[in-house]
Amino acid sequence: MANMSRREALGWLGGAALGGVLAGVGVASAGDGMAAKPGAPGLKDEPGTLVWTPHRLDAGKCQPVAYAGYWHKGYGCCYGSFHAIIGTMGEQYGAPYSNFPFHMMEVGKSGISEWGTICGALLGAASAMALFWGRKERDPMVTELFRWYERTAFPIYDPGAAAQGAAGPLPTHVPGAVLCHISVSGWCQAAAIPADDVRRSERCARVTADVTAKAIEIINAKIDGTFAPALKSQAEATCASCHGAGKVSPVLKGRMDCTPCHSGGRAVTDKFHDHP
Repeated sequence: MANMSRREALGWLGGAALGGVLAGVGVASAGDGMAAKPGAPGLKDEPGTLVWTPHRLDAGKCQPVAYAGYWHKGYGCCYGSFHAIIGTMGEQYGAPYSNFPFHMMEVGKSGISEWGTICGALLGAASAMALFWGRKERDPMVTELFRWYERTAFPIYDPGAAAQGAAGPLPTHVPGAVLCHISVSGWCQAAAIPADDVRRSERCARVTADVTAKAIEIINAKIDGTFAPALKSQAEATCASCHGAGKVSPVLKGRMDCTPCHSGGRAVTDKFHDHP
């Protein structure tokens, strides 16, 4: 404890304080489908009132925070995006934002503990949204962010002289999917850069800043009352025509673009060809 920094101390104390706050006040909004079933142990039948109020942020000022957060103690993308949003609110408005135990978001690194599932930057941004909005309001926001990610050539952000991994321009690539495995591997293949290269880490740090900026754009629009989902998935709609509920093969679950994994390309259909 003697060597604990002020920020670390606030994080530790905030974890205890937050636990006390959440013990007495629920964070689900009415009508979001989160009320517990009768008799569920330790859960209230009626949802509580939101105690977290969203605030508009300057995306340009938060991007360097997200980028630096990626490198901080090796915590990675999920921590970077979440801390840039909620941590910045904490810097500007204090509690309860400053009381969040931010270190817990490190679990989202590299697709959640290196599993390559959801991009951690997306997980951090979606988690930030979930502090303020229930499912019915939040889901369209998350969907808009994820659709944008699927079809955007990354990275966009350039830290300039503040680069911590590799300075200068990096190759860009459209991930086509929100999965860390596909996003990273596709970029590495297109750029001819190994996954363990520092330039790949630099790419992900910059993507963290890119995702943060887009998430803040959506959050600000939601606060202003101007948010309107605009991005649709042709692949999802096409696949759902046969594989959706009530169709000939009702096995579709999820909203991801189907083509990265079901394109019929060699990487999918012939993955063991000439394998050692």
